[in-house]
Amino acid sequence: MALFSQKEDISWQDLLIRSAIVIGTVVIILWCMPRDSRNYLYAEIGKPWKYGDLTAPFDFPVYKSELKVKQERDSIYRLFEPYFSIDLSVENSQVRKFLEQYDNGMPNLPDDYISIIANRLHRLYQQGIISAPDYSQLAYKDTARTIRIVNGKRATSIALKAFYSTKSAYENLINDPMMAPHRVALQRCNLNNFIVPNIIYDKEKSETELEELRRSVPLANGVVQKGQKIIDRGAIVDEAKYLAIESFRKEYERRGRDETQLKLTLFGETIYVSLIVIFFTLYLSLFRKDYFEKLRSIAMPYTLIIIFTLLTALMVRNTFAHVFMLPYAMLAIFIRIFMDSRTAFITHLVMVLLCASMLQHTFDFVIVEATAGMVAIFSLRELQYRSQLFKTALLVTISSMLMHFAYDLMTVSDIERIDMSNYNYLVINGILLLFAYPLLYLLEKTFGFVTDITLIELNNTNNPLLQRMSELTPGTFQHSIQVGNLAAEIAKKIGAKSQLVRTGAMYHDIGKMTNPVYFTENQSSINPHDGMSQIDSARIIISHVTEGLKLAEKFNLPTVIREFISTHHGQGKTKYFYVNYKNEHPDDPVDDLLFTYPGPNPFTREQAILMMADSVEAASRSLPDYTEQNIRDLVNRIIDGLLADGFFRDCPITFRDISYAKTVLIEKLKTIYHARVSYPELKQKE
Repeated sequence: MALFSQKEDISWQDLLIRSAIVIGTVVIILWCMPRDSRNYLYAEIGKPWKYGDLTAPFDFPVYKSELKVKQERDSIYRLFEPYFSIDLSVENSQVRKFLEQYDNGMPNLPDDYISIIANRLHRLYQQGIISAPDYSQLAYKDTARTIRIVNGKRATSIALKAFYSTKSAYENLINDPMMAPHRVALQRCNLNNFIVPNIIYDKEKSETELEELRRSVPLANGVVQKGQKIIDRGAIVDEAKYLAIESFRKEYERRGRDETQLKLTLFGETIYVSLIVIFFTLYLSLFRKDYFEKLRSIAMPYTLIIIFTLLTALMVRNTFAHVFMLPYAMLAIFIRIFMDSRTAFITHLVMVLLCASMLQHTFDFVIVEATAGMVAIFSLRELQYRSQLFKTALLVTISSMLMHFAYDLMTVSDIERIDMSNYNYLVINGILLLFAYPLLYLLEKTFGFVTDITLIELNNTNNPLLQRMSELTPGTFQHSIQVGNLAAEIAKKIGAKSQLVRTGAMYHDIGKMTNPVYFTENQSSINPHDGMSQIDSARIIISHVTEGLKLAEKFNLPTVIREFISTHHGQGKTKYFYVNYKNEHPDDPVDDLLFTYPGPNPFTREQAILMMADSVEAASRSLPDYTEQNIRDLVNRIIDGLLADGFFRDCPITFRDISYAKTVLIEKLKTIYHARVSYPELKQKE
């Protein structure tokens, strides 16, 4: 029977916060989920088809590859004849311009050169002149190509080499044999100013013709009928199958853009995600109330689920990576370390189911990642050494590969068709899993959790605060070590967190460093309480709790350790001074608050264990004789008194746990205070 009823009614504000977390999780996951098939049907030529059998659900054309279409279009482009038109007015205007400029003759040239040059210009324009850039571009692609000259309604194909460019026309004019004797004088006349294109590129007509030719190239090459098998699972993807798969993907995407289909898909995804997240929330609220009531405890699993679903969506949208590379077991490790095994498995399963909905190969993903999560949980009960995480990563990798191999054997017809690339991804997964160690520190700081590694570091006696405690309050320091040993043994016996309670015990009395001589274990001969009133003595004794909390805050101790400081006396009384005061003032009313610790009472099993160990260890020092019966009576009296005073009413500890705690304390105290053999004295000879 449990002795607790810790749960208080959750306020409306807390309920709204938790509702916002749940709704936010659903919305973010729905937002990141891909709603097309572009990467669901990812295939590589020469690799096995890793999904299930693919059958055409509708008729669709088999599209040619982009390279094939480009090659066919390039072959057509090479045969394409661009259109040019003749501008007859160019010759007249340029010859007239030449004659007008040199009406009075050309410098250093005979008068008959004017008519000769005009005649040569006429010949050049009759032959045809194309602009140098257009001519160079056409000649670069193919020197033997032809162009179409439009003259009225007729278009004639003429070889490109039959025309001049503006540059070659000028060179032809200057190099004319009749011009050779006066070439230098002619070059000074800038005759190139009178050579301009009269064969003009018709951009509109050319581009129209080119577009018609481009459209004439068929994009498809055959049709796949509805019900026809496209590819079997495990079959090697050749070029023909690859084109069929890609064609199906394109056609599926085109059809999938239908608004009605998109709405139905979104509605189905909303139901799917909402149900899974709601069931997970119900699990926490019904079976893990201690987590559900703490915002940090409920925030961490939802945050991790969101992060892994976002990473999965990113992987699905990018074909360069594979989802098996993601270390999904890392989530199970985090939840196992900070919470418990059952919650770790449920959270991991929820995450896997949500991520699987984004994938085509759902079943093998679920079984592989579920196996990885279970192995991670089983192999990592407590993370105290780095080697434990390495062992977990190795076991997760091996078990994942074995499970994937088993699935491959069940689904492929030939062992040679197994896609070995998936096993490479699983090895990368195992390597990435090692990054869980540094990420633990980030999660600790973000959500306020404490790992066993941190507890071990805090438990180190070289810690500055513990060193100071050993110097200022050596008696209290020894008491804390003894309490830690007793409490840790109880925790191991009843399945509580032994490292946590041991560390809590080391710090529970640090407040005594403020006034060390006022506590019995640190006194030598003088007791300062002898000259003080009972109220003042009680105030100083009680202050070690508040002073301890101040020191804990100053040294930035985790909240879970501070809770041990505040709860190790609960709301109990300093009975020694309280009883003395009542005896001294039998007729006066007593203000109980002056003799009462601020509390609260223990609300975890570990805090209850510490209270029992602390009370028994302190009381055991006053026993006159350490016989087994005395120790047994002391333990029973102290713990039964704590139980009767209601200190354990608000924590999840059972009568069975308390019974085990008594047994451990009795056995350990018997060992600590065992009777020693008296050594005989050597008799001297007379």
